Amino acid sequence: MSIWAPKDKAPPSCEQRSSVVLVHGFAGDGIVTWGLQVPALAKRYDVYVPDLLHFGGSSSPSPDRSTGFQAACVAAALRRLGVERFAVVGFSYGGFVAFRMAEAYPSLVRSIVVSGAAVGLTDAMNDALLARRGVRSLGELLLPESVDRLRSLFAAAIYRKLWLPDRLLRDFLEVMFTNRKERGELLENLVISDADATVPDFQQYKQEILLLWGEDDDFFTMEMAKKLKQELGEKATLRSISKAGHLAHLERPCVYNRILMEFLQSHGAAV
Repeated sequence: MSIWAPKDKAPPSCEQRSSVVLVHGFAGDGIVTWGLQVPALAKRYDVYVPDLLHFGGSSSPSPDRSTGFQAACVAAALRRLGVERFAVVGFSYGGFVAFRMAEAYPSLVRSIVVSGAAVGLTDAMNDALLARRGVRSLGELLLPESVDRLRSLFAAAIYRKLWLPDRLLRDFLEVMFTNRKERGELLENLVISDADATVPDFQQYKQEILLLWGEDDDFFTMEMAKKLKQELGEKATLRSISKAGHLAHLERPCVYNRILMEFLQSHGAAV
């Protein structure tokens, strides 16, 4: 597993810095997803940015394609790096992984920040998403095979109309959408039946939760975010960013970073 980690750790005599783990979405690796957050966070925290399995520099011979396996591998890698406690920030697919990490490893995960995701992607949620986007499967939506499909994906994920040159999109398609077989299996494994959907009791572990949403997110809508907050209980806080879609952290990074830092400084990553 490839992880971007702090180059220099503070010596024991210095004030200890707490750790923040940033977990990326499906259309990019760790640094591509969080490139506008790392510099802001690194001034105050030790920031760790893993590439999930079959993204970036990470791979595995295991046939397990579950978010639980992704969470287990990230947790194991962080332990090997000596990270004992951290706040986890997950975007989209990374949000599903973040929730699984918090559920499975409460002794590691102090707090959770999730944008554009849920605890689990149910059949009903998946069907509604596919209907809104006019596609037949998650693979058709999230594993584009052409520049036109990729342009359509970006157009759906952002609030503002943004023109990107074909050459840039072709390069992005070639570099960021590798391991298509494995990623297709990740998507197939992501959807769960409505009957199997449960919400863990994160409150028993005193884990604070921030749901940080783009108001115009068309993948996971504000209505879904409000319902998720109710299901998570009083430990969850919902904050929204106006004039932002699914990619709120890239569209309005200053606002996103400010809200994120406020949460981390209040109770999300205290030493």
